[in-house]
Amino acid sequence: MMIIRNVRILGGEPVDVRVGDGVIAEVGAGLTGGGEEIDGGGAIALPGLVDLHTHLREPGREDAETVETGTRSAARGGYTAVHAMANTSPVADTAGVVEQVWRLGHEHGHCDVQPVGAVTLGLEGRQLAELGAMADSAARVRVFSDDGKCVSDAVLMRRALEYVKAFDGVVAQHAQEPRLTESAQMNEGVVSGRLGLTGWPAVAEEAIIARDCLLAAHVGSRLHVCHVSTAGSVEILRWAKSKGWDVTAEVTPHHLLLTDELVEDSPVGAYNPIYKVNPPLRTRADVEALREALADGTIDVVATDHAPHPVEDKESEWSAAAMGMIGLETALSVVQETMVDTGLLDWPGVAERMSYAPARIGRLTGHGHPIEAGAPANLTLYDPSHRSPVDPSSFASRSRNTPYTGLTLPGRVVATFLRGKPTVLEGKLV
Repeated sequence: MMIIRNVRILGGEPVDVRVGDGVIAEVGAGLTGGGEEIDGGGAIALPGLVDLHTHLREPGREDAETVETGTRSAARGGYTAVHAMANTSPVADTAGVVEQVWRLGHEHGHCDVQPVGAVTLGLEGRQLAELGAMADSAARVRVFSDDGKCVSDAVLMRRALEYVKAFDGVVAQHAQEPRLTESAQMNEGVVSGRLGLTGWPAVAEEAIIARDCLLAAHVGSRLHVCHVSTAGSVEILRWAKSKGWDVTAEVTPHHLLLTDELVEDSPVGAYNPIYKVNPPLRTRADVEALREALADGTIDVVATDHAPHPVEDKESEWSAAAMGMIGLETALSVVQETMVDTGLLDWPGVAERMSYAPARIGRLTGHGHPIEAGAPANLTLYDPSHRSPVDPSSFASRSRNTPYTGLTLPGRVVATFLRGKPTVLEGKLV
């Protein structure tokens, strides 16, 4: 048994939490009894965070990240479970590959790893992958995505939506109409015009979301929209939800904070590929619309889209640089900065969008539970009063491609517990 003393569940009054055999045994003030004791120091206690969208890169790109380094990074960020996206090498489009990733997660033990299966073979958009076999595998895959690429063929997307109904799966769409984004480099707008970079129009995202909402409604299936980035997408999602359709959506921390203006004017200079990401950073108006949508529930989830890259893939000219940013170790701080400190969300709202909802969408029964007796002891202790500049050299991730270097952000993950076992204590990996 272990007692975690002096924590504030979802920002409430200080209590103690007794943990044993992987579950929460008791919650209350002044708990007595033997066993190890940990002083929570008045930290906010959140249910262990769940990420619906993480790139762990293994197998194939271990120079950028591995399951071990990625899950260490996740634990540092307060996560007890992550969904590992399918765009590995080989692609996670068979039962064998998803089981490999799942087993690697179990071996390392820093957080649970739930593989995401590819929708199409090789992410090529021509033929459905082995969806049923992945669902029946030891990994029990329930989320399927070609993330990094869009399932642009409407017939294929319809078939995928129909297929996953048999095992209560969900298709997570990377909404990007490929013909409208050929050679696109950044958000299409005033800044792209001034810089002479090929624009990435908002309609390329919005058209796919509208189509897929209609398809999901037509076949009565679940649709999840990855990394929503435009105000127009928010309006389409709001309309779809008003119809009662089973559509969910996520937003990344970087789309809640950063804008396309950074490509032209930033502390690290213009044309810095650290700000190159898919979908691209959008306008201030889009950022405001995304924050409001997350607050009112139109957007269900904050997902990191943690996308590690080695130095040589990012430190190059803009057009040749890889797209993506890491985000597991800064996500909660960015959410505090953009949503909590602005009054748009309270801590129960953060728990809903970063634990309960992603676990529910991904069908992770062992995660996303309230902090109460009988629940799995997956916990994150967070100090919102802490402020410090972001230092990527301290990250557990193998990569360093964060857009926040030197930026002072609030908050610090003090401790993370996976089924009662500490993976992080006093901000350090155990």
